[in-house]
This record gives sequence, C-alpha cells and structure tokens, in this order.
Amino acid sequence: MKNLPLHGLRILDLTRLLPGPLGTMLLADWGAEVIKIEHPDQPDPVRAFPPYLGGESANYLAFNRNKRSLLLDYTSDEGRALFLKLIKTADVVVEQFRPGFLDKLGLGYAAAQAVNERIIYVSVTGYGQTGPYAHRAGHDLNYVGLAGVLGLTGPADGPPDVPGVQLADIAGGSYLLGMATLAALFARQQSGQGQHVDVAMTDAVMPLLAVPYTQYAATGQVPRRGTLPLSGGLAHYGVYACAEGGYVALGTLEPKFWQRFCENVEKPEWMACMQPENAEDLARFKIEIAALFATKTRDVWTAFGQQHDLPLTPVLDLNELENDPQIQTRGMIQTVGGLKQIAAPLKFSASEAPVFRPAPKLGADTEAILRELAGW
Repeated sequence: MKNLPLHGLRILDLTRLLPGPLGTMLLADWGAEVIKIEHPDQPDPVRAFPPYLGGESANYLAFNRNKRSLLLDYTSDEGRALFLKLIKTADVVVEQFRPGFLDKLGLGYAAAQAVNERIIYVSVTGYGQTGPYAHRAGHDLNYVGLAGVLGLTGPADGPPDVPGVQLADIAGGSYLLGMATLAALFARQQSGQGQHVDVAMTDAVMPLLAVPYTQYAATGQVPRRGTLPLSGGLAHYGVYACAEGGYVALGTLEPKFWQRFCENVEKPEWMACMQPENAEDLARFKIEIAALFATKTRDVWTAFGQQHDLPLTPVLDLNELENDPQIQTRGMIQTVGGLKQIAAPLKFSASEAPVFRPAPKLGADTEAILRELAGW
C-alpha cells in the first residue's frame, strides 16, 4: 500500500523460527515488501510447530503475515545465482544463521555488496559476529541468562524464574532488527552506501538492565532479585491477589498516588510506610496490603482505581485481552486468515492502518517472483 511508511522497501528474509520472522513481519505490516526465502528441503522449522490451523502451524501464521514466499535452493549454483540477482533488486537482506554460514555459500555480506553496494545486510544471532561465544548454540533463555536479566527475575527467596515471554528473541531480536534496518537505511540515505549490521540478541537485551545496572554501577552493590524497587522491593508497587481469584497491579510509585490510595482505603497510617526501614517491616507491610486486596474482587478494585485516578489495573489473562476496551480501541487483536493475532503496535498519523494478509503457503509466490526477476 502506497500510503504505508515503508512502501517501496524490498527485504529478502532468510530468517527462521521467531526473532527474525517476527521482526520482518512488523516491517511488512508497515508496508515493506518482504520475500520469505526458504530452502525446499529445509523450510522454516516453525512450520512444524503445533498447534495447527487449516493444516498450517499457528505460530508460522502469526509470525509471517503480509509476506511473499519464495522456495529457493540457495546452496545450488543456480540458486546462488538467482539469490544474488535478487539482491540487486533489494534494499535489505535479513539472515539468522550462525556467523560464516552464508559466507561459505558465497552469499555473505561481501558477496552481496559486490553486486549491490547499497544493500543493507542485517545478521541476527545469539552472541554476535565476534567474540568467543559467536559460534555457540543458544536460545532465548541462554541469552537472558548471560545478559544478567534472568538473574534478576523472580522472588528474593527462590531461584530465577523463566520469563513468561521471549525477552531476548523479541526485545533483543525482533525489535532491534527493525531498529537496525531503519538506522542503516537512514545512514545510506546520507552516504549512498549500504553496510553490514550485527544484531546480537545477548547485547540487544542488555538495555533492559538500564535501571538495575545503573544502581550497581553507582553503588558497587550487586542487586538481589526480588529486592529492587521496581521488581519486588516496594510494597506499594507490586501484584496482589483479590477475592474470588484474579490479581491487580498496584503501581503507586509517586507519593501523590500513594497518598490518594491510602486516603481512599481509609489507611492514613500507611502513608509513612513507602520506605520501610528493614526487610522485616517490608514483609509485614506487604502482608497488610495483601489482606486488604483480598477483601474485594478484581473488578471492584479496577473500578476503584478508575474512580480515584490511581495506577491500579487488572492483571489480564490472554483470553481477556480482546474484551478490554483499551485494547479494542487500539485494534491490537486482529483476526487474520481465521487466526487471532497481535496487530502492528505503531500508529502513523499520515498513514492508514495496514491491511493484514495471511502468511503465504510454502512457495506460493515462487513463480511470480522468478518471472519478475527474469524481466528485471
């Protein structure tokens, strides 16, 4: 669609599984033409992941909408020649193999640059193109563990908790892939030259440590999980169980909100307890607050928060998202090809909302793309 911000941008997508495909899908949502290239004998493994919808993996459908699909044996001489010809027509290549794999095939950045000096070549890996870990195997849990994020996740009296979402894959891979692509494109606009961008998910997830690492750097004291102010160290900033099940998130960080909360729950004596003197006082104070929240249902507390303009919100389960009025208004759940999906998260004032097309069948656009390439 011509009115979308990335219309006219062509991306060759060699990525697989989650980080790369989700990142390139977001770029496709915003108007880029993304050609998903898969080897006939080794297509994207996510296609085999259950559950299935209409014979297709739901995960594949959720990570690959708005793309075109090209089957290409890029390990053969003919396939390599076709891929290099495609690079002449493209703006960006995104790949997710271990360092050096595509170089051995004659399809790495040097080969791409030789046929198109303006090409942006984005490599997404766990540990980056350099360093002693560059060729090691890994997944999301390994990257957040090595980055220091996992060690801060969980209660103070227990082991690290496995996060409920893929932090390194998405925050470090998918999102940083998009940022890397757009930054390199802007640089090319100034210089006329493309470049190779090295996205290491371990590196890219480390900005999530901005607050705790700053505390460590300033004090020399290593924070313990469950004790930092924003992750368990404050009674007035936490999650509490309600009557009849369900939880609420209490985010009364600023004194004005805490004062308003205390006044309206008729607990004026709590106003002086924002910073308990020791761990025992903190634990006792959390028990008192928990007892209060257990007296009413989640819906009652949610209405209470709205009535008094408090940062007090429900903790929603996934089956509740589509019924939340804020999420509905923002259009963040869309049905594409019969599957409910998370929609593109940005809104552009000068662009219409993207039209979502289902993820393509394997090789669905091969003939059309090769015809276009023959006439290029």
